[in-house]
Amino acid sequence: MYVVRPVELADIAALEALAAVPMPGVHTLPKTREKILAMIELSIASFAAHVDIPSEEAYLLVLESPGDKKIVGTAAMFAAAGSNGTYFSFRNDVIQQVSRDLNISHSVHALTLCSELTGYSQLSSFYVGEREHGTPEAALLSRARLMLAVLAPHRFSDRFFVPLAGVTDSEGGSPFWDALGRKFFKMDFLDAERVIGGARNRTLIVELMPHYPVYVPLLPGDAQAAMGQIHPSGELAFNLLTAEGFEADDYIDIFDGGPILQAHKNTLRTFTGALQRRVATSVDSPDRGREPQLRYAVSSGSEHNFRAVVTHCPPLESQLSVALSVEVQEALQVAEGDTVICVRI
Repeated sequence: MYVVRPVELADIAALEALAAVPMPGVHTLPKTREKILAMIELSIASFAAHVDIPSEEAYLLVLESPGDKKIVGTAAMFAAAGSNGTYFSFRNDVIQQVSRDLNISHSVHALTLCSELTGYSQLSSFYVGEREHGTPEAALLSRARLMLAVLAPHRFSDRFFVPLAGVTDSEGGSPFWDALGRKFFKMDFLDAERVIGGARNRTLIVELMPHYPVYVPLLPGDAQAAMGQIHPSGELAFNLLTAEGFEADDYIDIFDGGPILQAHKNTLRTFTGALQRRVATSVDSPDRGREPQLRYAVSSGSEHNFRAVVTHCPPLESQLSVALSVEVQEALQVAEGDTVICVRI
C-alpha cells in the first residue's frame, strides 16, 4: 500500500536521486544536497511548529511505495508565497484602445508585472515516477497537500496557486524568456534558473523587470505561442489540478511563461468534498462483498503525524464512521475511534 507522509531526514538520499531526474522549469526540487537538506529540515520544523498565521513554513510530502519502502514521488506546499518579500508574476490583462476620430476600437493583450499572489499558499515540487503516472496514488499525492490544509486550515491561506513549468526546447532554452526576460537580465534561461532559482521575491526582479505593461503583439510569435503552455512533463499535474478545480487563465510565470493555476479553497473538490469520519475496523462478511465500493483518499486526523492512503469502502455520505482494515489503520497510524479525513477520488 502506497503511503503519503512527511519527509524525514533519512529520505535525503532518495530525494537526491529524484532531483537528479531531468525535470524542466524552476518549480521542482532543489538540485544540491545542501539545499535538499535545508528543505527537509524546514519541513520537519514546519510540521512541529505551533502556527497561528501562515508565514515561512513549507511542507514536503513523499510518496512511499509498498514492500521496498522506496520514495517514488514528492509534493510540497509553501504556507505563504513571498512571506519574506514579494511573489511576482505576470497578470494577463486586456487593454481597450479607442479612437473616436478614426472610429476604431480594439482590445490588446498585455502582461502586467504584479504581486497579487503574495501570501497565497503555493503548491510545488510535484513529481511521481513513470510507473505511478495515471494511478490513484499520483492523484493521492497531489491531493494530500490540500487534505493537510483541510485538516489544519490555520496553517494555510484561503487561496492557493500552482506554477507549472512552461515550454522549453531540447537544450533547455525558453522562447518566452528569450523574448522578454533575457532582454532585461542579460543571461540565458538556464543561467537565470541557477542565479535566481525558484524565488520570485528577489530584489533583482524589482530592479530589472519592466514595471509597465508589456504588449503581447510586440513579442515574437514563438514567445506568444509559449505563453500559458505547459511542458509535456507537467501534463499529469495540470490534469489533476484542473480536475480539482484550479483555473489557469489569469497569471503566467515571469520566467518561462508557464501557466499559474489558482483557486479559492471553497471551489476545490478536496475542501468541498472532505468528510470527517470516526475509524471503525472493517470485518469481512458475506454481505460486504455485495456492498458498492468507492475509492477514497483517507488521511489521518493529526497535523503533526500526517499520513494519507487510497482505499475502498462503501459510500460515506450517510455514515458516521469509515470501516478501515487493520492494514490501512497501521499505514495511517490510527486506531478505532480516531478521526480521519476522507475525500472521494
